Amino acid sequence: MAAPVKSTVDTPTSSVQNLTIGKALNLGLRRAMEADDKVIVMGEDVGKLGGVFRITDGLQKDFGEHRVLDTPLAESGIIGTAVGLAVRGYRPVCEIQFEGFIFPGFDQISSQVAKLHYRTQGKVKVPIVIRVPYGGGIGAVEHHSESPESLFSHIAGLKVVSCSNPVDAYWMIQQAISADDPVLFFEPKRLYHSGALKAPVDTAATPDPLFASRVLRRGDAATLVAYGPSVKVCLDAATAAEEEGRALEVIDLRTLSPLDLEPVFESVRRTGRLITVSEASAESSLTSEIAARVQQECFYSLEAPVLRVTGFDTPYPPSKLEEHFLPDLDRVLHAVDRALDW
Repeated sequence: MAAPVKSTVDTPTSSVQNLTIGKALNLGLRRAMEADDKVIVMGEDVGKLGGVFRITDGLQKDFGEHRVLDTPLAESGIIGTAVGLAVRGYRPVCEIQFEGFIFPGFDQISSQVAKLHYRTQGKVKVPIVIRVPYGGGIGAVEHHSESPESLFSHIAGLKVVSCSNPVDAYWMIQQAISADDPVLFFEPKRLYHSGALKAPVDTAATPDPLFASRVLRRGDAATLVAYGPSVKVCLDAATAAEEEGRALEVIDLRTLSPLDLEPVFESVRRTGRLITVSEASAESSLTSEIAARVQQECFYSLEAPVLRVTGFDTPYPPSKLEEHFLPDLDRVLHAVDRALDW
């Protein structure tokens, strides 16, 4: 391996930068590569093109082709190669171009990435990050708009996280890369370049722990729990509800496996009502798990059943119909009305 190549991009003098989620991820990857020359980025079109969503833009130019690798169109090969690199001491960061393309690599992820540390009784570490752009809202066809995070959250040995804002995007990708466990990093692709979510990111701040949920907005009427692209929907719903005199508490899960539900339990014990929101289908999902756990821990505090606002239990629809498939402000507020009217 050649000597580490430092970024040639000028660093702003201020530690605070106004970034979109996409730019924050790019900067986070850059910082991780500067900090450790064992970090390697690999995937389809991540080099010269900078990825189809331009998240890796400029990295190959600044760090070289030996650290930012354009791979063949073979997800199983990408993940399998990453396993070999991890065993040899590297920290591979794999990009799956779209979430629907991940399944040719599912065997490698579930049988090797998730199990190798346990199989070797802790002798072998597998510090792999698998970046997965996921979710709908970009006008694409099936295999480009799904939400398969529940499948991977069920696999023992994997850590699964999802960012919803630029601050978390910047810090969480670096924390995932520095972790010794394999991490699936789900990124809400429709929010990559959203100007509405552009926010100041203090690159000198102390970040929250990676595997911790966060209360984003306090309230006492009902609790909204979401992650990834659905967090913005819940925050918008809380703003709309405030105009009607209803204070909704909003919690961003951030970590999907392991789940950090203590803040959710504490909130539900105060509000007595819970609505979980996700683009994924409802059956056998993370929203199912949250509902079951809250029912176990907060049964005597609940004033209404736990309600779920999700995608439907169907294949992802054509783009002209996706606005009816995805949870939106109206569907969330309707669930709030049902919970409060119980």
